[in-house]
Amino acid sequence: MELTDNLNIKEFKPLITPKKLKDEFPVNEQAARLVARSRNIIQDILLNRDRRRMVIVGPCSIHDCKATGEYAGRLRRLQDEVENNILIIMRAYFEKPRSTLGWKGMIYDPHLDNSYDIQEGLRQARGLLFEIAKIGLPIATEFLDPIVPQYLADLVSWAAIGARTTESQIHRQMASGLSMPVGFKNSTDGNLTTAIDAVKAASSAHSFMGVDRNGKVIIAETSGNEYCHLVMRGGTVGPNYGSEYVAFANVLLRKAGIATGLVIDCSHANSQKDYKQQRLAFLDVAGQIKQGNRLITGLMLESFLRQGSQPLDKVRNLKYGVSLTDSCIGWEETEELIRRLSEMYSARI
Repeated sequence: MELTDNLNIKEFKPLITPKKLKDEFPVNEQAARLVARSRNIIQDILLNRDRRRMVIVGPCSIHDCKATGEYAGRLRRLQDEVENNILIIMRAYFEKPRSTLGWKGMIYDPHLDNSYDIQEGLRQARGLLFEIAKIGLPIATEFLDPIVPQYLADLVSWAAIGARTTESQIHRQMASGLSMPVGFKNSTDGNLTTAIDAVKAASSAHSFMGVDRNGKVIIAETSGNEYCHLVMRGGTVGPNYGSEYVAFANVLLRKAGIATGLVIDCSHANSQKDYKQQRLAFLDVAGQIKQGNRLITGLMLESFLRQGSQPLDKVRNLKYGVSLTDSCIGWEETEELIRRLSEMYSARI
């Protein structure tokens, strides 16, 4: 009989189960307390029950565990300085959505050579999350593949759904069952309505197909995630971090009955893809917070040890601490901006 399915599949490979990977990198009591406590703080910040603001900061994507570990250590020390005003959450993004082609992130290609050793990618990602949690730093990530949360979510304090997937029913369903606050980015054209619809959808109960910890295909029934919120990242028409855009977002959120605050991403279209302009966005938003804006509950920065980015075509000669994907600001500027936000927040009107 003529075959009619799997015609374009070259090979099926077995994948480690979530349970087995978690057994290799088990969450200890210290890490569990950190994740639970930081999630509670983020929830309170989003509802203005905690006076602090959060800064989600780190590399555009993770490719070097050693450099990432050094960066995490610096962030942890900075957190001690600003903890009265700021909760620092480190970006640890292992999946990169692509409009066409390109490196898809550590989970999919940890060796940077198109070998797609996904099993090793998951091991490296979970191992790195565990090391960051051990030093006491909350972690943020973007979930792209709906299977991945079963492997990593227990170590994540904040999650994002990206601009390209905010409209996806699959990702809205997934977010409704996630255990941490989830930020939905506005669509790439700058439209806020899509993300606001996603927040409302994810706050409701859903039933969908997925996998459990043992890798078994199941039907997941969720109760809804009440801590979903909007992330403004600009769009094709330009940045949307200005006070007039925030005021417009406030009207839309209140009309939709959404009580959570919002986060402003200072990179992507809000920096017009120029990492040097993240500074302008960050300081503008910090000024709005200083003036008493309570809707803005957090900011995002793309940052690494050294500024800029580098191409992937020179794997053997990669520069230490430089991003492979979007360009990032360097450590010195990161430190300065976060300290300035803390000082401005202390002096807010």
